[in-house]
Amino acid sequence: MKFHVNRDVFSEAVSFVVKLLPQRNPQPILAGVLIEANEQGLTLAAFDYEASARTTIEATVDEPGTILVHGRLLSDIASRLPNAPIQITVDDDGGILLTCGSARFTLASMPVQEYPAIPEVTGESGLVPADEFATAIAQVAFAASRDDVTPVLTGVQLEVSGTRLSLVATDRYRVALREIPWDGGAVASDETTSALVPARTLQEVGKTFAHSGDISIAFSGSGDREIIAFSSGNKTVTSLLIKGNFPPVRRLFPAQTEHHSVVNTAELVEAVRRVALVLDRSAPLRFTFGPDGVSMDAAGTEQARATESVDATLVGDEVTLGLNPQYLIESLGAVRSEFTRITFTSSDNANKLSPVLVTPQTSVEKGGEGTFKYLLQPNLLLR
Repeated sequence: MKFHVNRDVFSEAVSFVVKLLPQRNPQPILAGVLIEANEQGLTLAAFDYEASARTTIEATVDEPGTILVHGRLLSDIASRLPNAPIQITVDDDGGILLTCGSARFTLASMPVQEYPAIPEVTGESGLVPADEFATAIAQVAFAASRDDVTPVLTGVQLEVSGTRLSLVATDRYRVALREIPWDGGAVASDETTSALVPARTLQEVGKTFAHSGDISIAFSGSGDREIIAFSSGNKTVTSLLIKGNFPPVRRLFPAQTEHHSVVNTAELVEAVRRVALVLDRSAPLRFTFGPDGVSMDAAGTEQARATESVDATLVGDEVTLGLNPQYLIESLGAVRSEFTRITFTSSDNANKLSPVLVTPQTSVEKGGEGTFKYLLQPNLLLR
């Protein structure tokens, strides 16, 4: 095997395929990157039984072949090579020689025959705008749980219905929802298709394909090997879906939204960050939404106390409640609008605190487009 390839193109390709691999893998073989050289160029792939990444790049192939080499080591080497073409050759004993300018590296090959087959996706697919999809992921994925005890909550639920794709995530204390356009092509169906994708994998997809034009999303497999694939240009990422029933959190969003407060997003974020400095970790921050604005009051250890208020417009009665400041800040960052509407919902259960609904607001008087919604459960105030 022997080929020549542009340094920058090769480095970017290796970095892409190793990005989804876990830092530590119990099976050493899964730390490898599979490189196949043929007359079409180079195909690089990585797979850990849950997620895979594959890309094809141009290269001059003198002798075709396939090798498996440690991925992160190859990525580190490729990113630091001098500005010159890369040549990789494999000797008769399987040793891999990489040369670039005056730099020379000898790498050990891994057994190709022990590497698992990269998943192929052949199911129905559709297109989404890459920029909107990346934004939607950033607006939703942070609300997924980081606790592996309940795997279904560590994912983002993707649902296709007609011409809309929705993304939903929850960790029991909050729910984030975003909708974007979906182009199912000639085979568009009114039937709902859903997939529960690990949030970590989806976040990498968003970062990788953010500026790629359109992304093709395909659903494939059955039983315990259901997978989803994201493709754009010469890159493809697949992910094994999380098994289990995602909670029916959509029904938690209220239909009526008259009782609300509108506040400048950036001003509220900065004020919450300042006042929360004195709070004990995980303690709620006390908010009072009144006709003159929203005031914050925090008391922590060391007899520290902080108060601040920002201008706000209130429709309805004054409200006092406790909110997790970090959860609120994350939601305000996801709103992506100059103003934010905080709606106070009502519940049939008098003994349960009702969640607040956070949505974008174009101006004090004009609401946003309504494609992003965030529910946050208040905390019980003990004082």
